[in-house]
Amino acid sequence: MPNHRSAPRDGYAQLHHDFRWLLPESFNIAELCCRRWSSDPQRIAILVDDVPDGERVITYAELQRDANKLSNLLRSLGVMRGTRVAIVLPQRAEVAVAHIACQQLGAIAMPMSVLFGPDALEYRLQDSGAAVLIATGAAIAGVDAVRVRCPELRHVVAIDSHRDDLIDWHAALAAAADEFTPEATRATDPAILIYTSGTTGSPKGALIPQSALLGNLPGFVASQNWFPAEGDVFWSPADWAWTGGLMDALLPTLYFGRPIVASSARFSAEHAFGLMEKYRVTNTFLFPTALKMMMKTVPEPKKHYRLALRAIMSAGEAVGDAVFDWTQRALGVTVNEMFGQTEANYLVGNCAQRWPARPGSMGRPYPGHRVAVIGDDGEPVAAGEVGEVALHRRDIHGHPDPVIFSGYWNRPEATRDKFRGDWLLTGDLATVDDDGYLWYRGRADDMFKAAGYRIGPSEIENCLVKHPAIANAAVVPKPDAERGNLVKAFVVLTEGTPRGEQEDRRLIDELQQHVRGLLAPYEYPKEIEFIDALPMTTTGKVQRRVLKMLEAERAGLAAAAA
Repeated sequence: MPNHRSAPRDGYAQLHHDFRWLLPESFNIAELCCRRWSSDPQRIAILVDDVPDGERVITYAELQRDANKLSNLLRSLGVMRGTRVAIVLPQRAEVAVAHIACQQLGAIAMPMSVLFGPDALEYRLQDSGAAVLIATGAAIAGVDAVRVRCPELRHVVAIDSHRDDLIDWHAALAAAADEFTPEATRATDPAILIYTSGTTGSPKGALIPQSALLGNLPGFVASQNWFPAEGDVFWSPADWAWTGGLMDALLPTLYFGRPIVASSARFSAEHAFGLMEKYRVTNTFLFPTALKMMMKTVPEPKKHYRLALRAIMSAGEAVGDAVFDWTQRALGVTVNEMFGQTEANYLVGNCAQRWPARPGSMGRPYPGHRVAVIGDDGEPVAAGEVGEVALHRRDIHGHPDPVIFSGYWNRPEATRDKFRGDWLLTGDLATVDDDGYLWYRGRADDMFKAAGYRIGPSEIENCLVKHPAIANAAVVPKPDAERGNLVKAFVVLTEGTPRGEQEDRRLIDELQQHVRGLLAPYEYPKEIEFIDALPMTTTGKVQRRVLKMLEAERAGLAAAAA
């Protein structure tokens, strides 16, 4: 297990050097995230704040009892070690119950978003061979549409849907025994199967071992300013079906026996601030997109809300100094940026409490992880040079890093391609400075050349968002016969921005001059298009590839017409 030592404010080097992994051979997520806390009948696990359920307080004892009942139900349905159990639920208490139940059975939990359409559901169910699916009534329609083409899916357990052809969650759990003897699992045993959205090709199922939870903890503790402290309460709008919600919020909070708020309400700045005030939330994970929305909607939150925040982690996109400065000024909290991915999470980041955060930087490698920026030859590049962020299979002491995934489900070739020697490749580009801070330069497939210059979109997007009229922005290449590409920006305007042909022309010119005054001349967007909303993944990342495809399609149509 991780061994955290105290450190001076900027004791990063000593902290990273002294860290040792203490990984037991026997390990189970359910034991460490629930069972060991369940003997205290007063310890709160989940604070439910939702429209259908109202407000509820769920203790660890109640969570363990319901997990035992579900484990017994699943076993009666033929679930055993290695059986895949699909979980299609919004952010609600039953998600935690399902995960604890699967882990103490030795089954593999497969979370999926309730936003998935029939095609997305069908692909994952067929590829994984899931035998049981747990879903709310709202998601059952999508399951109905594909179930006939998923022959290995034998049972569907439904919440809030009373149909004779489905197993009713509440009735089945009421009839099940509340005692269960958990299976003994090893640290290397499979625990969770999460399908990555990816940028090209079909989604791949990343198989996560039991040990990955431990691998997440140093980064979680650091990014949350040494979680847990007395009275800590966690909340994040991140969907618990994804790595960001599951491994960056739900499971690590439960690991430390602290309460987490569950709310599946649609995200808005007002709801976020209201929820944090209501439950005295101290720690949170907020996507940069969410922070931008909060910054633009409620620029001075302290005038309207009494907040208890002491730590904010952000990940998924570059935060940028505009948001960084706002959180310090308006919230009194330095945002701790973090970088990781499903295959290896919580690799790089900041901890304002222990080492200085630098605006715009991804941070430094968290203790326990050997991270480098490497070139095409597989060797670390010099300071200031662009390379790919990579994680070594072993830490600086030569011990295996427990955070690394086991491999892609039934895709040995794709698993091999993820590595270059002992380095796991992230597909993200960065530079590193002389002090070991990494600076994000974008996804490898988001970078492009315009007039011979290499362009990274995140810096331009951050610059655009600094303008008071811009709520969000995405920069992509627009094909151009002479320059190869032009810099094209899609921007979402803040509410109340004047619109009209003349106003739009004036604002476009103003934005172009704004970027030219802050960045290099070749980086300003030659073309700007206003858009109501950017295409986003369910994990809060901008889908630049959708906009790139749109521009490529437009260019093709223009060429055909010419």
